Amino acid sequence: MTTGVRIILASRPVGEPKESDLRVEPMPVPVPAPGEMLLRTLWLSLDPYMRGRMSDAPSYAAPVQIGQVMEGRTVSEVIASNLDGYAPGDIVLSPSGWQTHAISQGKLTRKIDPSIAPISTALGVLGMPGMTAYTGLSEIGQPKAGETVVVSAASGAVGSLVGQIAKIKGARAVGIAGGPAKCRYVVDELGFDACVDHRASDLAEKLKAACPGGVDVYFENVGGAVFEAVFPLLNSFARVPVCGQIATYNATEWPAGELRVSKLTRDILTKRLTFRGFIVSDFAARQADFLRDVSTWLREGRIRYREDIVDGLEKAPRALIGLLRGENFGKLLVRVAAPGA
Repeated sequence: MTTGVRIILASRPVGEPKESDLRVEPMPVPVPAPGEMLLRTLWLSLDPYMRGRMSDAPSYAAPVQIGQVMEGRTVSEVIASNLDGYAPGDIVLSPSGWQTHAISQGKLTRKIDPSIAPISTALGVLGMPGMTAYTGLSEIGQPKAGETVVVSAASGAVGSLVGQIAKIKGARAVGIAGGPAKCRYVVDELGFDACVDHRASDLAEKLKAACPGGVDVYFENVGGAVFEAVFPLLNSFARVPVCGQIATYNATEWPAGELRVSKLTRDILTKRLTFRGFIVSDFAARQADFLRDVSTWLREGRIRYREDIVDGLEKAPRALIGLLRGENFGKLLVRVAAPGA
């Protein structure tokens, strides 16, 4: 094959991204130079943080530039290698982005052992989302036996693992998810103690009923109305790992009705609350612990996961828009190619 496909950022979205903000175009398949290897993308991860990369607003990471390949993590196969330690047929985790082929010098790349779990899990439960859940909960949330842990986006790649780890640690897990089907999945398959539909008109009342002893840890993935429903329930000395704010990622102005800063800070003071925003790379030193613990829990059947798979790289733009709307069910992946094809 001499021609591949890539998807570039064509324009910066205003509000919700449009498919036209991303452009699918052909690309020549590059040839690796000495010290390089050629990767063919098998799986592409789609994640909420990508919306921030499409904007040029100040953030913790540089934005994707107009005309540049969209950023993203992939599971890829080594097709040709002039790089010591890598051979054709190796399966690797790589930040290759939204393209069928990429050149790599091995930076930020690691081999995947297909015997441990399906290779797609390196982008989900055994990848960045899984490590986000593991480190954010253990380092900031620090749940104790008998405490109540609430997590928003509970059926998603991060939230689903947060609740399951909370249960392993002896805590009570309450999820917040979008719709009855997701709530049933969170309770019946993932083993949460309860799950509340964030679309319910009486969200605050139902959440209060699900947390009669208040909330000791709130793992924040959403913001907006969900945060407003959780905040009054926080117990003294509660911990709040702030992982995401997906409810506001497409906003062009701050939504009306948000908690006023003065009330927020007053309650943080009087209840001695701990709020900490974090990026998964803050806890890079915990990667070996994460891989050891979560792979063990997977083998033991104590952790379950779900993948939402879209076939074809050209479908990635529409799938990302759906992700930001909450349409995915589980970890959203694009299946680009099959190994050895």
